[in-house]
Amino acid sequence: MKPNPSMTGKHGNIPIYSFAAGCGWAMFLLLLVSAGAMEAREEPHVIAYCAQDQTYAEPVFLQFEHETGIKVRAVYDNEAVKTVGLANRLIAERTHPVCDVFWGNEEMRTRQLATKGVFRETNGWAAFGYRSRRIVVNTHHLPTVSSGLSLQELTNVQWRGKIALVYPHSATTATQFHVLRQFWGDARWRDWCRALADNKPLLVDGNSEVVKAVARSDAWVGLTDSDDIADGQREGLPVSALPISEQTLLIPNTLAVIRGCPNPAEAQRLFLYLQTTAVLDALIRANALEGGRIDMVTPRTLRPEWSRILPEVVPTTAELNQIFLR
Repeated sequence: MKPNPSMTGKHGNIPIYSFAAGCGWAMFLLLLVSAGAMEAREEPHVIAYCAQDQTYAEPVFLQFEHETGIKVRAVYDNEAVKTVGLANRLIAERTHPVCDVFWGNEEMRTRQLATKGVFRETNGWAAFGYRSRRIVVNTHHLPTVSSGLSLQELTNVQWRGKIALVYPHSATTATQFHVLRQFWGDARWRDWCRALADNKPLLVDGNSEVVKAVARSDAWVGLTDSDDIADGQREGLPVSALPISEQTLLIPNTLAVIRGCPNPAEAQRLFLYLQTTAVLDALIRANALEGGRIDMVTPRTLRPEWSRILPEVVPTTAELNQIFLR
């Protein structure tokens, strides 16, 4: 089609309809740029790696979103590798951080991450609240079990094949074993671990599985966490926790802001929010935590000396892997 001379203006031999089409393309490109800008201005958000159980953490995150308008994009750990999986991920991402806030469910791995420079330098992490490591019993088999049943007694022949625990290379079970080594000393701890392994315990993948195994009578006693026992009791399982004693390990939750995180302002708001009294009270009501302050607990419980424990994590883990073969 030849352009009509009447459709040719000051642009020389460029047809007016072509110029108009060009304006259309310009408008289209402008719209694309605007759409890209709108996409870049996405809703504020914060990325959280969360070792706390999703059942407990998700309502807290939703309330934070409601109050602040900041979306929480949460990545949860699974039961078998609680905390360890997320800790390893944070170490792998040190040079290109993806996470903003880490919510841990025990202290040892958080302290390890701190020594590796994973958290920001100032006010990098904090502990809040606590739950505990407990001996759980099946109330059908042991309705009148002595409240003084100790960890040492679990190596007695009467408990052979009747004990359940998580394979002690991860989560709170690992922390308990590491702290016991510091508490008892190397020789006594090693003898106890070997005697416990010789008693043929049932090794499972998570603390909730310990409670279920005890409830099913696959075992009569187990080593687990207080929140998992509370969950079992809520479901009507025939389980009970023995009282806190000097051998009990209290386990705080931890919070940390990642060094060089992509959303530092939002990370700081979530970091502070999760330490509020309202959040702590909600977690206690849900039995995710037992209380708010470890220093208010009586009787005296295990007091970890982290300066002694952390340098020995690798060799202690290697020994546990050798002793508790699955």
